[in-house]
Amino acid sequence: MTDRVVLAYSGGLDTSVAIGWIAEETGMEVVAVAADVGQGGEDLEVIRQRALDCGAVEAVVVDARDEYADEYCLPALKANALYMGRYPLVSALSRPLIVKHMVQAARDHGASTIAHGCTGKGNDQVRFEVGIGALAPDLKVSAPVRDSGMTRDKAIAFAESKNLPIDVNKKSPYSIDQNVWGRAVETGFLEDPWNGPIEDVYDYTSDPAKSAGPDELVLSFEHGVPIAIDGKKVTVLEAITELNARAGAQGVGRLDMVEDRLVGIKSREVYEVPGAHVLITAHQELESLTVERDLARFKRAVDQRWAELVYDGLWFSPLKRALDAFVESASRNVSGDIRLTLHAGTCTVSGRRSDASLYDFSLATYDEGDTFDQSLAKGFVELWGMPSKIAARRDQRLGDLTV
Repeated sequence: MTDRVVLAYSGGLDTSVAIGWIAEETGMEVVAVAADVGQGGEDLEVIRQRALDCGAVEAVVVDARDEYADEYCLPALKANALYMGRYPLVSALSRPLIVKHMVQAARDHGASTIAHGCTGKGNDQVRFEVGIGALAPDLKVSAPVRDSGMTRDKAIAFAESKNLPIDVNKKSPYSIDQNVWGRAVETGFLEDPWNGPIEDVYDYTSDPAKSAGPDELVLSFEHGVPIAIDGKKVTVLEAITELNARAGAQGVGRLDMVEDRLVGIKSREVYEVPGAHVLITAHQELESLTVERDLARFKRAVDQRWAELVYDGLWFSPLKRALDAFVESASRNVSGDIRLTLHAGTCTVSGRRSDASLYDFSLATYDEGDTFDQSLAKGFVELWGMPSKIAARRDQRLGDLTV
């Protein structure tokens, strides 16, 4: 039996060419795997047929939209996952899901190797290969685009020589990756960080300057899970999809940042994350109402580390799994409603309520009905500041006091 390789297939030029290139160079049969994670575009059946027409012996297509929302986007939401405090992990979240289905396809079709179409400059090569190593350390990995020096010109020439059924003349000035959690755009004139993005860059969001009147909505959560919008029950996927549309119409969720890539270089990236931005904003606000102070302080550090691990391709690592357990525990009381207003590129929280609220009006008020015993404050301040005061007296005595 001829050896087989499973290829992560997008339907585009590079992975379509990779099918024939792998077969020619290695003599292996290619099984193409494509996953729908809410990226839109072509129908999965069209992509499946193209893979077969390009020479794949099998083509597996998976509708993974709900799986992606429930098992990848939702944990990211509970962890308020923002790489460098800004980026909601658009590409990084989808890669472990794709790896999972590729490994399953390799088992089902008797493949010894898994291949991806990543270059040597990006983060995705790490995410694919480390993920494969974690789930199937016995499988080999191939990276034809990275390891063969396959340039776009070479890929086009190969496609034309083999008469492959793909449009090789259509060339976008951008490199784009998108799914239901957001859209990432790079390359072209964006590689100069002084060049501002033009409206042509955006697709998920409208020009904030041309947005209609304000859009007010109420998001409801249960244990950190979004369960309703304006009182209407929704799945996680439905919540993201509806907020992508409503926030996108207001120009909410545009990011333009210089990002620290895992491979050691800085990269200028433009992101559109309307639904993710609104959900994370609301979730953080609900946590501020329902999570005790020390737990909230510690969770902020966990959130940051969680985002870094996922960005760095360590979704399946022991530390990531351990942090998942912590985040799940910390989400126990994150239930309630957040009211937000979306308008002209902004997402503003205007109200919050929860049966699990730690906000006590009678303690917080400065008006009549205040139950806070201010007589206790003097002794508290004395004790709280005592270590610093003792250290300052010592430094003064030794002449080391610096003001």
